[in-house]
Amino acid sequence: MLKLLLDEPISPRVARALRQRSHTLIVHSFSDWEGGALLGQSDSTCLQAASELGLTLVTYDRRTIPTLLKDWAEAGRDHGGVIFVDEKTISPSDIGGLVIALHQLAREQGSLRWTNRICFLRR
Repeated sequence: MLKLLLDEPISPRVARALRQRSHTLIVHSFSDWEGGALLGQSDSTCLQAASELGLTLVTYDRRTIPTLLKDWAEAGRDHGGVIFVDEKTISPSDIGGLVIALHQLAREQGSLRWTNRICFLRR
């Protein structure tokens, strides 16, 4: 089942709006998860925390996360899934667009097993 952890640059308003749209979808932002414990932490630490809790990371970071995923795959380490967002497709400031796209993805693929799944979010 899809449960989301929104990366640090993603507004907490996205999490709030998703929870309002779907009362069954579990969504956390970095700023509200565990009192902000992941704020400023390394990508590896954040991906590990998400994995341990069965959360899928939603991120705009297509610079460092792919390398980390490759390293983890080579080491046989599992992750809770990653949803990449391209800022040319959905701008980080487009709260509504991101909410709609994530909600649609959750409706279409939310029941799938997200361990080690990688997805590129579409509008």
